[in-house]
Formats: sequence, C-alpha cells, structure tokens
Amino acid sequence: MASDEFRFCGSPAVSVILPACNESALIGACLKAVLASDWPGETPAPEVIVVANGCADDTAARARNFVDDFASRDWSLRVIERAEGGKLAALNAGDAAARSGIRIYLDADVTVSKALLQQLHAALSRPGARYASGRLRITAHGWAARAYARSWRQVPFMSDGVPGCGVFAVNAEGRARWQEFPDIISDDTFVRLSFAPEERSAVPAHYEWPIAEGLPALVRVRRRQDAGVAQVGRLYPGLLGNDDKLPLSPLGKLRMALRDPLGFAVYAGVALLVRLTPQARPAWSRSR
Repeated sequence: MASDEFRFCGSPAVSVILPACNESALIGACLKAVLASDWPGETPAPEVIVVANGCADDTAARARNFVDDFASRDWSLRVIERAEGGKLAALNAGDAAARSGIRIYLDADVTVSKALLQQLHAALSRPGARYASGRLRITAHGWAARAYARSWRQVPFMSDGVPGCGVFAVNAEGRARWQEFPDIISDDTFVRLSFAPEERSAVPAHYEWPIAEGLPALVRVRRRQDAGVAQVGRLYPGLLGNDDKLPLSPLGKLRMALRDPLGFAVYAGVALLVRLTPQARPAWSRSR
C-alpha cells in the first residue's frame, strides 16, 4: 500500500472516503465538486481520502493533481494506492486512514452540491448513532436510462426514503456498529439497515448520481442490486427489522403506467428480464 504524504493541523471535522477503481475519467469532476463545497470557517476542515484500488489507469495520478488545490483551502487530500481491487477492501483502507469519527463514503461517479458536506456534518453532530445522506438526483442520458429513471424516481423507497445510493455518511457512534466492511455486494444496503428508520435522515442538499445507460446495462445493474439486497438479508437477518422500504402498490403501479407508459414499460421490463434471466453470481457493474 502506498500513500501520499500530507500536512494537517488538528483533527478534521469529517473524513470523506472515496474508493476509486479505474475512474480516471470521473475522479476529477468528483474532486472538483468536493473542493467547491461550502464550509464554515469556524469548523475544522475536512479531509478527503482517495483509495485507488486495483487501477490499471491513472486514477491515482489524476487525484494527486488536486493535492495543492485542497491545500490552498487548508484541506487535506490523501491518495492511497492498493494493488488489489475490491470496493469493500478500499473502504476498509480508507477507514483505517481516517482521522475523524464522522465518515462520508462517496462514489467517484457522484457530483455533490456545495451544501451537502456541511449539512451532513451538522446532521451527524447530533447525539446518538446517526446515518445521513442527501437528496438524490438521478441523472441519465440515453432514452432507455431516462425512461427507467423517470419511473424509478417515483418508487417510494427512492422518493420518500434515504437510499444513500452513491453517498452515505455515519457518525462515530454509528460507525461503531460494525468492525470492517464485510465482503458483500451492497455496502450501502448493509450500512443503511444497520440503523433504525428514526436514526436515518436526509439533508436538503442534493447530489447527482448517474445510472446505467442502455437496456443490457440496466438489467446487469438491477440484477446486482437485487442480489445485494438478498445477500444482506441472508447473511444478516437481524438487520431486516430496520427495513422500512415500502412496496409499490398495485394502485401506484397503475398511476405510474398511466402517467408515463414508456417509463413504466422500461422499468417493469428491466425487472422482468432480471427474473427471467437469473445469474448465479452477478458480475460487478457500475451504477452507470
């Protein structure tokens, strides 16, 4: 494991942990958005830890290009390189290096709004174990992805819950609920269900999270999502008591179909294809 040297004074208010595997095309935009974040001057600066895991591209080098920019704000940016791939191992490496009890876990394809980091910090500074995320804005470009996103946004779990797709954060008391991240498919599901509904909150600030483009990719990602949720339920049945996900009612489906026939057809078609074409062990696939 290799890491950059960095200077810091005191403890950071939050540690942003950013696992990145072959993300040279996206890491720059992600870090630019983080660096543009609003931050109150009286609050200790954040630290950002990029864990470049199993990369065959220049993700780490591109991230290091931002070290001086972060230092100009008196923020610290640390880049850790791991020869081994695997997001969960990258999260554990980031946790091992983190110096703040408040942890914000951020995917490299996410673009945060300026207010998100400070609002997460405020939400997690309350007493007791806490979990928080921002308001999710799904982004899509192709016709299939746009159609799928229109219906997915209306699913109660996405519209009314705190899904944490691409960004989730916990305070020190909450992070103490598990040791290392287990080797599972869905880290966000595992963490979200480690907290009761009343311990989870969505702050008003938003972030942008892209979904897969094209029907084959949508099916692959949906299959992986379903498998990840099922795996958590199988391995950690005690967490299911914290699941407040509301099912989409028949009336809700009818309303979605009448409001947007194409969007509902694509959304329902992807779900049907996942059931009709099962895969024993879903291959890793991005949200985009």
